[in-house]
Amino acid sequence: MTYGRFAVVIFIALSGFSLGLGPARSGWRFTSIATYAHRRAWRILPPYWAALGFSLVMTWYVLAQPGWALPNGKSVVVFGLLVQDAFSVGSPNRAFWSIAIEAQLYVLLPLLLLLVRRVSARAMVGLVAAIVVTIGLLGPHVPLMNSALVKFTPDLAVLFAVGLLAAGIVTAGEHTRSRPWAGYALAATLPAIALMVVKGSTWSSLNLFWLDLAWAPAIGCFLAAIATSRPRPVVRFLDSRLPRSLGSCSYSLYLTHLPIVIAVSYGLVLGRVATGTPTFFVLAAILLPVTVCFARLFAAVFELPFQRHRGWIVLRQAMSARLWQLRRTGPAVVAGRWRGASRGSGPRNQAGGRYRPARPRPVAGRARPASRPGPPVQPGPGDSATRCGSC
Repeated sequence: MTYGRFAVVIFIALSGFSLGLGPARSGWRFTSIATYAHRRAWRILPPYWAALGFSLVMTWYVLAQPGWALPNGKSVVVFGLLVQDAFSVGSPNRAFWSIAIEAQLYVLLPLLLLLVRRVSARAMVGLVAAIVVTIGLLGPHVPLMNSALVKFTPDLAVLFAVGLLAAGIVTAGEHTRSRPWAGYALAATLPAIALMVVKGSTWSSLNLFWLDLAWAPAIGCFLAAIATSRPRPVVRFLDSRLPRSLGSCSYSLYLTHLPIVIAVSYGLVLGRVATGTPTFFVLAAILLPVTVCFARLFAAVFELPFQRHRGWIVLRQAMSARLWQLRRTGPAVVAGRWRGASRGSGPRNQAGGRYRPARPRPVAGRARPASRPGPPVQPGPGDSATRCGSC
């Protein structure tokens, strides 16, 4: 659970960073709040609602999440409106808790930008951290704050604000950009790691609030380092084919992985494989390819088209053009191309078909080879011109 939570922490900080790049270049303001709201909804809601339907089907008809209440009609409404952190209902997918937090941070972002414009980015982070730390300190003693601490995970707001602060590196001066941000990030990880080692895994799982805050400086410095293209080996790796390919479907992977993990774990592996290390390797061998492949297919239908086409009109036009193209070519053409490709490799002609060399023709003035001995055949009148004209 701790490691999964750490992935969410990085995702929230990265979200604040990426959403802050545009405003940082425009004086820390949006061109249009309405455009910002539309783009955010267009980006996260279609894949989320599709994943919600998939999770409900997996929970109702394949395998429910052990130890959790079954989702019902109220669950569909609550999760569909992204308020699952405010209402206790049966969950179709336990990974959806962070999507509600993310959506609420989107609402908070314009206020954070206002604080940056009026005061500074550092003051904005300091104010958010002060409020969150106060809630964390008073939570165990004030029931209302303790409820907010458990349901809304306000510590993630600090990570989001730190990511927003790190986005300011793109407009900073050369003196700020040239600082050893990667070294700062490495140094800032030491307190968080020391805290986990000294306190142990049990304490870390029970005190994720403070552990998230301990990771905030390291993550912010690392994002600033990546934005300044340092360290270069890390930047080259992140820009390579595999991370970029996974990044293109990472949202879909997060939305859809848990129902598959539960179905495979509890339905196929547990109880049939020895517990411990064998179970881990068997699950890894099955789940890694299955979840990634399913996420790529899911993203191709429910995520990537909404990234390429920013509106219903453009999306409908693209879909209509695609359907018209499929009707025009037809499945027979596709099947024919597949059959042609499966017959073997070899040179192709300009039309795309297999190249078949022409049979050799006898040349004028030269004997034509024969299968049995015989006198050479002499060309007739006009034969040479006719053949040359047909070449």
